[in-house]
Amino acid sequence: MPRKPIDITVPDLSGTRAVVTGASDGIGLGIATRLAAAGAEVLLPVRNPRKGEAALGKLRAQVQDADVSLRSLDLSSLASVAALGKTLLEEDRPIHLLINNAGVMTPPERQTTDDGFELQFGTNHLGHFALVAHLLPLLRAGRARVTSQVSIAANRGAINWDDLNWERSYSGQRAYSQSKIAFGLFGLELNRRSAAGDWGITSNLSHPGIAPTSLLAARPELGRDKDTLGVRMIRAMSARGILVGTVRSAQLPALYAATSPDAEPGRFYGPNGPGHLGGAPGVQKLYSRLSSPEQARRIWQISEELTRVPFPHS
Repeated sequence: MPRKPIDITVPDLSGTRAVVTGASDGIGLGIATRLAAAGAEVLLPVRNPRKGEAALGKLRAQVQDADVSLRSLDLSSLASVAALGKTLLEEDRPIHLLINNAGVMTPPERQTTDDGFELQFGTNHLGHFALVAHLLPLLRAGRARVTSQVSIAANRGAINWDDLNWERSYSGQRAYSQSKIAFGLFGLELNRRSAAGDWGITSNLSHPGIAPTSLLAARPELGRDKDTLGVRMIRAMSARGILVGTVRSAQLPALYAATSPDAEPGRFYGPNGPGHLGGAPGVQKLYSRLSSPEQARRIWQISEELTRVPFPHS
């Protein structure tokens, strides 16, 4: 039986400058395409220029008058993050939307970033943390909304406070959960600090549910030469309309959180279907692991120390 289409209305975004990480394929490319179709100028910071050019071609095929361009960014390199910050600061144009969507998931063997951090923690959390810090003047100038994409994995596991880089005992799934818990705590703490310090930005969280994206597909650069059994099962279930979402429906929570006039600061948005695996987007009950302001302050301080990129303290 055909799946009933699910969609939302994206408001007119003319005059809006948006940055979407992880937009060279999958959910991120879909989000960027919808923003461009609504009239936003969209920046796609990408690690792989060839993949980025292919993404631009796909986007422009769907939105012929799209105002979209590439920038260089490797979230696993703090030098690359700083370089993008410098580039955009030199362009000196306010940013109105930032969707932190990029991520890596469960390399079978422990890998590290250019700066020596466990790859998932360093990319999914620390890279985005540093990016927001570098872009803060532009985000403040645009009174931006920042939406950070977490995962249902943030509803299990914990932060491995005694071994954040998983040097003593590596588990790909537990390290992935940690990265998304840390990232979610950061997104909520960003909203609190902005309100307290009058930074003028708002921050919320989204999660895409479960969909057949490339996160669990074959990724030779992560040491995964074949698609995982998990992604093969997800593809089969998605094609049959069983529980999980589609790549298109998985875009909607972040789009809603980032653009809807009804989406609120400091809230959490995701699919409202069974198990919150798929379905139309809506507000979610905050995961218990994301609910502690004390842990949020702790990971914030540690992240400033590790990245050596400070935020304002007033």
